[in-house]
Order: sequence, then C-alpha cells, then structure tokens
Amino acid sequence: MLRTRLIHPPLLAALAGAGHGSRILLADSNYAHDVNVRPGATVIHLNIRPGMVTVDEILSLIIEFVPLESVSTMRPDDGSTPQVWSRYAELLGPDLALNPVGRHDFYAAARSPDLSVAVATGDERLYANLLLTVGYIPPRAN
Repeated sequence: MLRTRLIHPPLLAALAGAGHGSRILLADSNYAHDVNVRPGATVIHLNIRPGMVTVDEILSLIIEFVPLESVSTMRPDDGSTPQVWSRYAELLGPDLALNPVGRHDFYAAARSPDLSVAVATGDERLYANLLLTVGYIPPRAN
C-alpha cells in the first residue's frame, strides 16, 4: 500500500527507471504514439476517455517524484501560446521555464534515444504535449 498520490504501478516503475537526462513525454489525445515515440520506450496508456486523464493532472504527480531539469512544449505552427501553458507554468513554478519547440522538432526529440517513457492521456486540448527532462538529486552532505 502506498501513501502517495501516485499509485499507478507501471508509471511508478517507469519513473524509477528514468535517470538524469532521460525524457518523459506527456502526450495529448491527438499525439501519434505509434510513430512519434522512440521504439522500445515504455508507453503507458492513461487515456481512459476523451478529457480524462489530462497532461497537467499527470504533471502535478510527476513533479512530486522526479527532479526536472527542463520542460519543452510543442509550439503551435502559427506561433500562438496555448492557454494550457499557463497552468503548466503555475505547476512548475518560477524556476523552471517552458521551452517552446516546433512541432516537428518536438516529434524528433520524442523519437530520440533519450525518451524513457511516454504517457498517453485523454487530454483534448490542442498542443498540450510536454517533454520533461529528468534532472538529478544532489548528493547528501556528510
């Protein structure tokens, strides 16, 4: 029995296996998981139904467990700023800025060897995708 808010065993195992520099993809319901995820990466399907589970719901749990070094967002082709990005910024706080990346560059990054895990959500918001880079835990002082 776990006392944490995150209790999904496959997601916990995937996060435990991701180390410094590994990437975690949180993908909206429009994301093409079959072609834009590194072959061999763990894919966790949390897309229960349209609108459930959302990227920011998963992000709020992951930031409790994993130190993050950087966060990339998929920039819309028209250069606009999706409304959901303000929620991401709120969750991440002032020390971790969102790094907008063009759609095709985002896809290429998600197919790179650094991608450890992809989480498929039912998030219906356009351009709700995030690519998280795992940071590190500093050594304890003796």
